[in-house]
Amino acid sequence: MRNQLFINGEFVDAEDGSTIDVLNPHDGSRITAIAEAKPADVDKAVTAARAAFHGWSNMFASERGRLIMKLADKLEQHFDEFTELESLDTGHPLKDTRRLDLPRTLLNLRYFGGIADKIDGREVPVEPGFLSIVKRKPVGVVGQIVPWNFPIMFCSWKLGPALAAGNTVVMKPSEITPLSTLRLVDLMNEVGFPPGVVNIVPGYGHTAGQHIAEHPDIDKIAFTGSTATGRKIVQASAGNLKRVSLEMGGKGPNIVFEDATLPAAVGGSAFAIFHNQGQACIAGSRLLLHEAIADEFLEKFIGLAKSIKLGNPLDDETEMGPLTSKMHLDRVLNYIGICKKEGNHVLTGGKQPDNDELRKG
Repeated sequence: MRNQLFINGEFVDAEDGSTIDVLNPHDGSRITAIAEAKPADVDKAVTAARAAFHGWSNMFASERGRLIMKLADKLEQHFDEFTELESLDTGHPLKDTRRLDLPRTLLNLRYFGGIADKIDGREVPVEPGFLSIVKRKPVGVVGQIVPWNFPIMFCSWKLGPALAAGNTVVMKPSEITPLSTLRLVDLMNEVGFPPGVVNIVPGYGHTAGQHIAEHPDIDKIAFTGSTATGRKIVQASAGNLKRVSLEMGGKGPNIVFEDATLPAAVGGSAFAIFHNQGQACIAGSRLLLHEAIADEFLEKFIGLAKSIKLGNPLDDETEMGPLTSKMHLDRVLNYIGICKKEGNHVLTGGKQPDNDELRKG
């Protein structure tokens, strides 16, 4: 299990030796301690990415695509290892990492590997005697900040297009769920990615993340996470006018009309909110029901919710694992408390399970 920073093709300790414990969300036990990146470590990663940029951006696009494809093939060879590692680290049930997380990751990598040599420009007609040509060129060094809820999928969504276009990367995975990303770059070494093209610096947002956003030699930021943090990144990145791509939180209402097919509507609404324990920026966390079908819908929905099997995410029978961190659990319980104080009613659940196996998660 990899637990160091990955800079310039090598796994290294943090410069000051700092570490962060990675905890099993199911029982709170310590899985490992990872190196904690701080600004000095981010500086090293950016230097490595900048040095690698010329060679990587000038490599034949088809060769970049071939390496991304090789990475997907290598990852598929380690499919079971990665599904188990992702479930251990995040609390996603194993049946979901097998059915959704890893297959989607493979599709992402193969898609972006396939378009690497299909990025083209265009002519723009202006006026007689003039010709305007648009060429697409890599931006440079891209800083990427990845959330904790779908780490391996978001890693592929961030790495794939950046690498295909010829950019080099400094990525900060969440300090809560960094393990699959650190293992993935191990495979990148095996398939032949040049040193410095991808650098991984897990650490806290207020130190490593802040320094990535502010760094004068990073040309673009790609961020997925909360709206509050996204605002801070925009402000921090203004110093050198970085390009910024933000995917931030929202509220996803599901609207069920009177003529809806109830079994499909109930099943779809349940998946929308219960998949990954509701930890998704597109979770269907609000239901708007037509009054004519509301009572019947809620009866069926509550029955389905009560039937979901909670358990160890590494158990093949588990349908819902734990929330990914104690911090997030406390946040959710606080929201439920606020709802009660405002006069709302909890129809089912609303508290931690009280049996011995589940009460620590």
